[in-house]
Amino acid sequence: MSKEVQIACPKCEWKPDGGEYWQCTCGHVWDTFKTAAKCPQCKKQWNYTQCIAWRGGCNQQSPHIDWYRNLDEILEEELTSVAETAPASGPKKQCA
Repeated sequence: MSKEVQIACPKCEWKPDGGEYWQCTCGHVWDTFKTAAKCPQCKKQWNYTQCIAWRGGCNQQSPHIDWYRNLDEILEEELTSVAETAPASGPKKQCA
């Protein structure tokens, strides 16, 4: 059974509710998790995401990728599934 990706602050475990709380330097406000931390207006890619204190979070910043839970398990399941369904390969040919 596949796990689902969960999103939570790696420092305080606050879970975003889908609200548009993050503001880019260009002024655009959006839900950073809908775009993997890329501003939909100016296309700036953010590496860090701040936890939203006024919504119950800790106000600390963490690498954006660290907010996603179960990614390792999901990737392992996918790789196992691919390996199980891949056709058997014969001897590899050497390039000349």
